[in-house]
Amino acid sequence: MNASAPTSARRNVAVLVMAQAILGAQMPMIFTIGGLAGQSLAPNPCFATLPISLIVLGSMLAANPISMLMQRHGRRAGFLVGAVGGALGGLVGALGLYLASFPIFLAGSFLTGLYMSAQGFYRFAAADSATPEYRPKAISYVMAGGLAAAILGPQLVKATADAFVIPFLGTYIAVIVLNVAGSALFGLIRIPPPSSAEDDPSQGRTRWQLITTPRIAVAVICALVAYALMNLVMTSTPLAVVGCGYTKNDAADVVSAHVLAMFAPSFFTGHLIARFGVERIVGTGMLILTGAGLVALSGVALEQFFVALILLGLGWNFGFIGATAMLAAAHTPAERGRMQGLNDLIVFGGVTMASLASGGLMNCSGGTPTQGWTAVNLAMAPFLILAGGALLWLMLKERRAATAA
Repeated sequence: MNASAPTSARRNVAVLVMAQAILGAQMPMIFTIGGLAGQSLAPNPCFATLPISLIVLGSMLAANPISMLMQRHGRRAGFLVGAVGGALGGLVGALGLYLASFPIFLAGSFLTGLYMSAQGFYRFAAADSATPEYRPKAISYVMAGGLAAAILGPQLVKATADAFVIPFLGTYIAVIVLNVAGSALFGLIRIPPPSSAEDDPSQGRTRWQLITTPRIAVAVICALVAYALMNLVMTSTPLAVVGCGYTKNDAADVVSAHVLAMFAPSFFTGHLIARFGVERIVGTGMLILTGAGLVALSGVALEQFFVALILLGLGWNFGFIGATAMLAAAHTPAERGRMQGLNDLIVFGGVTMASLASGGLMNCSGGTPTQGWTAVNLAMAPFLILAGGALLWLMLKERRAATAA
């Protein structure tokens, strides 16, 4: 970490990196087995990925309340609420598996969305006490904590998925343990609570004024596209891998490689943003996502799954971290609560739609897993065009404004 950064910022980043590593491990675990468990419980295979969709829906609905809670009572309160939601989600999900009840299992997934929403604010919390120069690096370091989660999560799936007679029950019990143990980390975080001025709704721009600011609007669009497309493809991946004749362990390995690719570049993404500019890094992310889709469309050999999902993770990293850095620099501390909550509401709203579409495209748009996988990856194209066009428009607009000045 940057030795020139304030001590408080470096301490907070270290705590958030550990939280990302330990509590964050539950997300690759659940995304690996959620669709497979849903497929075993759902009355219709088209609903196999509905548990994943409910997690993202819960995250979307919790984004604004958790953001405002943090604005009033500090980051720690919001992060603890998220850990409680994750533990309850694991408990109710385990109960749903034990009773073979799809509705109860879905309720557990919805509660897990509380954790996913709170985790999304780790990256913003890293920027709270950072200097402008250190901010992109702080965000990327925290995201790099997901590298450990990418290793730990899938290995826990392998160790726990068949630990009981009921498949995946042990995995959900492990999720409960991760949330209880990891929540202790938040006692170490030292982010000052917002000042009364920052908590005053009259301070700064309204939500409408914020979202119609060109730079903010493009940051939100790019974050939305990067995250939604990553979720669209990743949600279907275990179903596609197993459907094409490979094993659950193969699916876990592909997801593990994907999540490693999501977070490993975070050690240098912030440095790249500082050197080349955030717009170029976001644009590079969109190009890599395009490459992921093209590789996935080229065939269903296990090696092609690995390459496509690795590219998907790299593209997400550049696109999402870049968009987050762009957004964090475009609003004031007084606007933080309303803008960050609005951002995650929009982003996870799109991710919810992508997750819902993923199961339908995978299981119900063709007669074979290969046809479903093709449909999933073709669906990426219009959204990549949208994000690329918006980013190009912003760059040209700002260049014209600089020339005129």
